[in-house]
Amino acid sequence: MYLKRISLTNFKNIPEAQIEFSSGLNCINGNNGQGKTNLLDAIYYLSMTKSYFDVLDRFTFRHGEQTASVQGTYLSDDGTEETITVLLSKQAPKQVRRGKKQYARFSDHIGLIPIVMSSPTDTALVNDASGERRRFVNMFLSQTDKEYLRNLQDYNQLLMQRNKLLKQEIVPADLLDVFSARLSEYADYIYRRRSELCERLTPLVDEYHHLLSGDREKVSLQYVSDLQNGSLEDILRKEAERERILKYTTAGVHHDDILLQLDGYPLRKCGSQGQQKSFLIALKLAQFSIMRESYPFPPILLLDDVFDKLDSERVSNLLSIVSGEDFGQIFITDSNKVRLGNIVKELSAECAMFDVADGIYTRIMQ
Repeated sequence: MYLKRISLTNFKNIPEAQIEFSSGLNCINGNNGQGKTNLLDAIYYLSMTKSYFDVLDRFTFRHGEQTASVQGTYLSDDGTEETITVLLSKQAPKQVRRGKKQYARFSDHIGLIPIVMSSPTDTALVNDASGERRRFVNMFLSQTDKEYLRNLQDYNQLLMQRNKLLKQEIVPADLLDVFSARLSEYADYIYRRRSELCERLTPLVDEYHHLLSGDREKVSLQYVSDLQNGSLEDILRKEAERERILKYTTAGVHHDDILLQLDGYPLRKCGSQGQQKSFLIALKLAQFSIMRESYPFPPILLLDDVFDKLDSERVSNLLSIVSGEDFGQIFITDSNKVRLGNIVKELSAECAMFDVADGIYTRIMQ
């Protein structure tokens, strides 16, 4: 399955656009702030029903507009077409439709069209708090495991209720125990799936990092969770008195972290910009590899400004990787038109190239 066509109205800086894509490589060239990243974010919206950049829907409207829409037409290997539509309004709730049928729950759509995105903002995975790394893992697993997504949603809902209970002046012990037991059930599944994922990711990230950079450093992901010390129910029972004082849930998978390491040391402190960039790209390639095994077709791969801070050797190595037969439709943005042209020449895949200025896209080659 690949994205054949996209139609946009009032999405960020894009007033209106209808774009036909190649089933292989799609290169988007333009200066900063013209709409390269916005196009990739619109494609991400069609898969995940939200922005890649974790911004609220109200920030996706073109300035001064009250409504916006993103519609994508996908073509399967058997020739059938699938249309996904996201309708946004400042006066009404967001709608997501598959064909003419509107989803009652957005979560039912997640995983239908697998997608992996690499962006300069991924440096937050290295430099920011643990919430960014949990968000990456959650978005990853939500596409491949519906039960994970349900458990995560139920956990977060129950966590809110438990915290509300802890804020009361009098907290009934038996009711708190009920909340703790139920929370522990959801946490156990989340913990196991995150732990398994990190174990699968580590050798793949290490392999891709080596293929990209040729460096001999060993890269790894170390999963850190309260549940490594026992069941959440037991932990919360011991924390009960402290929680009554602090008035919030002090332990659980909402505190989990994934440590990104280079030769056993924190990547944030010991990795150069090039090493961090290589690590993050390797992480997304490893994500792609695992997701590829879960679907009969490859995920759509979005590479936004991915060549920044990469030397020519690493750029060549990356292109060699993504030109493999395991990859399907790829979108690449760059502000360097000459470099994009050289990429097109180097890759033998079917290709389309676009220029963008002020949210207007012009196809300049097949």
